[in-house]
Amino acid sequence: MRKRLLATAIATAATGALLAPATTAQARPTPPQPASVLDVLDVLDHGSRAGTAVVSGRNEPGTRLTIDGVHTASAHTLPVDYQVQETGYWCGPAATRIALSARIAAPGQAELAAQLGTTEAGTDHISQVTGVLNANLGTGWYATKEMPNDPPTQEQKDLLWHDIVLDIDNNYPLVTNIVAPPGNQPPGYPSDQTIYHYFTVIGYDDANRTVLIADPASFGGNQVYWLSFDQLASLVPPKGYSA
Repeated sequence: MRKRLLATAIATAATGALLAPATTAQARPTPPQPASVLDVLDVLDHGSRAGTAVVSGRNEPGTRLTIDGVHTASAHTLPVDYQVQETGYWCGPAATRIALSARIAAPGQAELAAQLGTTEAGTDHISQVTGVLNANLGTGWYATKEMPNDPPTQEQKDLLWHDIVLDIDNNYPLVTNIVAPPGNQPPGYPSDQTIYHYFTVIGYDDANRTVLIADPASFGGNQVYWLSFDQLASLVPPKGYSA
């Protein structure tokens, strides 16, 4: 199934899609929000344990926040221009935009949706994200990494952690395509639904073995939060990520 089904907090029309996964979301693009950035937020203010919220409650479509970067003995996070996705099916464009913003003035979500070929059914495959990241950055850095095994093999998990550390240390956020079923979901996700989604990994803490997630959907009002690496590794299969 290729749809990317998104949170009620993003668009009223997306609610129907969440409740009935076979239904196409009917959300329409929201007019662009003002370009002003609301805040600069320190991601380590409350620590980096799994489940720790960095940003919550700011879930209006298009809301922008500057997320600060940090570099300590164990933690490394990247400064990004975070933005809540503007429609119920633009998680792919929004996650791609967040990743690009670590390195360039990123295009808007509508432009990236066109580049990705995103429709009301979502962004079909992580390889589309990989191509758009490289095209906008003028690089060949990003590659598509598949994780077909569920649960993932230890080799796949080791590669994912290696890619996170390597990419973040070189100022490249990762975009991940996830499947979050009931019983295994990030904070605030609808607990009775399987969610197909894209979000961005913008940091890690080796001491806590956690990763910093910039989640454009704002499920349950959660925008940026720390997630355990093991949970991230369990969410990617059978999809993949751009790193």
